[in-house]
Amino acid sequence: MSFLDAALVFDPATRRADLVLGADGDLLLDDTPVTPMLISLGTDRRAEPDDELPSGIDALNAATSFVARRGWVGDALDRLGRRIGCRIWLLDRAKQTETTRRFAIVWAEESLGWAEVELGRPAEVSAQWLGRGTLALRCAIDGTAVERRLQVS
Repeated sequence: MSFLDAALVFDPATRRADLVLGADGDLLLDDTPVTPMLISLGTDRRAEPDDELPSGIDALNAATSFVARRGWVGDALDRLGRRIGCRIWLLDRAKQTETTRRFAIVWAEESLGWAEVELGRPAEVSAQWLGRGTLALRCAIDGTAVERRLQVS
């Protein structure tokens, strides 16, 4: 399978990804798995009903509120039950533990589950503590890697 998407380019200085126009004014295209990986890892997946939400939710996002569980509203419209995004946001107030590291790996693998369906092989995901409170997550598909760093308590 080959990829072809409008290219999302990540800017480390602003910590944002955006579409990019080429010199001819057309959207740049990306034939690598980077764009779907950025979407999968960089957006919030809706929390499961039994997921513990991070503490510190403010009055606007009270635990009973629909927005407290985040996620893309379009997931509700997918007849096949597919979901977009990653539940790593649930680690926002987590501690630097082995359990936190393992949850990050499991949730990254979950968000990249489409790779196994589309390509017949799963994404390769690893995570390691770089220092106090900094977890480096590395995800690779077809030799193309995306790295994400998480700050925890």
